[in-house]
Amino acid sequence: MTLRAPANGIEIAYDTFGSPGARPLLLITGLGCQLIQWDERFCALLADRGHHVVRFDNRDSGESTHLGEAGTPAPDGSGEVPYLLDDMADDAAGLLDALGWDTAHVVGLSMGGMIAQSLAIRHPHRVRSLTSIMSTPSPRAALLTDPDVLLPAFTPDRESAIRRALDNCAAVGSPGYPFDREWNAEIAGLGYDRSYDPAGTARQVTAIMASGDRAPLLKELAVPALVLHGEDDPLVPLPAGIATADAIPGARLITFPGMGHDLPAELWPSFVDAIDELTTSADSGR
Repeated sequence: MTLRAPANGIEIAYDTFGSPGARPLLLITGLGCQLIQWDERFCALLADRGHHVVRFDNRDSGESTHLGEAGTPAPDGSGEVPYLLDDMADDAAGLLDALGWDTAHVVGLSMGGMIAQSLAIRHPHRVRSLTSIMSTPSPRAALLTDPDVLLPAFTPDRESAIRRALDNCAAVGSPGYPFDREWNAEIAGLGYDRSYDPAGTARQVTAIMASGDRAPLLKELAVPALVLHGEDDPLVPLPAGIATADAIPGARLITFPGMGHDLPAELWPSFVDAIDELTTSADSGR
């Protein structure tokens, strides 16, 4: 069941897995994605390891607040920037407040990793541990300016939107693992039904491009950190993951051959093991 909470002047949609008394774990999803992109089976694995998992829709996606009054940014990025990744990080901090969580372990995927980094920078005492997955400290370290891959087209119908989503997923997915076309089609359809808003995704792209380089501020963090990255990621290449790990003092970097810009189910046990090891270690040192 999707729940809603006020946060940072907007409304955030979220749901939960696991026991409320378990280790709090906040999952932050990526560009144009919705909370459903965190597969329920993956969330259940994390919950089984003793985490209280919360996944949520970022602003301008899913059932959270959409800033339609801000319009659609120009393709060249010119014009007014309606918000930055810092604002999205403050949304996440507001959700922690609404959940009654003073602190949480934070896991961010792609743009969600950028938001998680900003959350740790802006609210360091709220973050127990930081896991950045297939992300980057700077848009300059990634291929984040390709509109053919990043932006969903303004399509006339549901089936066209699903086909476009499948094409995008296949283009950036993991060459070393099977492409789960059935699951991706199901999620694309559910996403369309929940909220189809290409203009919202365009505003998120603008936020990424306008937010600059976080590396200098990441170097000041004192938080247990993990960086997971695919060695064959065509959208946010491996050097971006290396740059993230290099920027965060003491961060552990784990790379995966054959992994692109998605989370192959075959690697879930490795991801869960690494995240669980980090959160357990971080809590034992508190």
